[in-house]
Amino acid sequence: MAISLTTAAADHVSRSLTNRGKGLGIRLGVRASGCSGMAYVLEFVDTLGPDDQVFEDHGVKVIVDPKSLLYLDGTELDFGREGLNEGFRFNNPNAKHGCGCGESFNV
Repeated sequence: MAISLTTAAADHVSRSLTNRGKGLGIRLGVRASGCSGMAYVLEFVDTLGPDDQVFEDHGVKVIVDPKSLLYLDGTELDFGREGLNEGFRFNNPNAKHGCGCGESFNV
């Protein structure tokens, strides 16, 4: 099982952690939401939980809880800019369908 980051995503997370002044890495998870059923959750991590899985790519730690890992295994986290918009993109091989707005997915 693995989660990976592109260089662009790793650079963005590293800068964000530096600007924040603390943090072990980022947590990637899923929650029930949206029109397709599940939404991605990203947040800073200051302490690890006992069951957390830690993946490191390009020097950045991505922390995932076991329940979310079932839906996220193999996901590549990317970061990009299009015009005035910027944000993370989730290249998740487990996602079968996504909603039109791009906020949720199902497996």
